[in-house]
Formats: sequence, structure tokens, C-alpha cells
Amino acid sequence: MPRRPAKVTQADIARAIRAAKAAGASAVTVDAEGSIRIALAESAASIEPTGGTDEVWAPSEALKSYLKRTESG
Repeated sequence: MPRRPAKVTQADIARAIRAAKAAGASAVTVDAEGSIRIALAESAASIEPTGGTDEVWAPSEALKSYLKRTESG
């Protein structure tokens, strides 16, 4: 009988811990069902969305040249 795939891999946990440290988390828990929970500290800074919906994005010259090189057909 083949083994079933892991619900959470070691890489998933490592990524969650790194992100939690960067966000100022106080705890990271992984339960038996594979859910990763990150408890943020009360002093962690919240990220506010930017309100500038009228901003226009234009690709840089480097991005334009990269996209031109990767176009197929």
C-alpha cells in the first residue's frame, strides 16, 4: 500500500516560520490536520492597502526587454 502524501511538508513549515518572524508573530502552531496557524503579536504592524486606485503601472525597460525575449511565436 503506497504512502499518502504529507499534508504539510517541512518546507511549508519553514516558510511559515520565516514569514511569521518577519511579520513579528508570537507563535506558530501546526495541528494534526495540517493547518498552520500564526499568532501575531499585538504590537505587530498592520499592512494598510494603498488607496491609490488611479495609479497607472508601466513596465520598466528591463521588464519590456525580458518579455520581448521570452515571447514565443
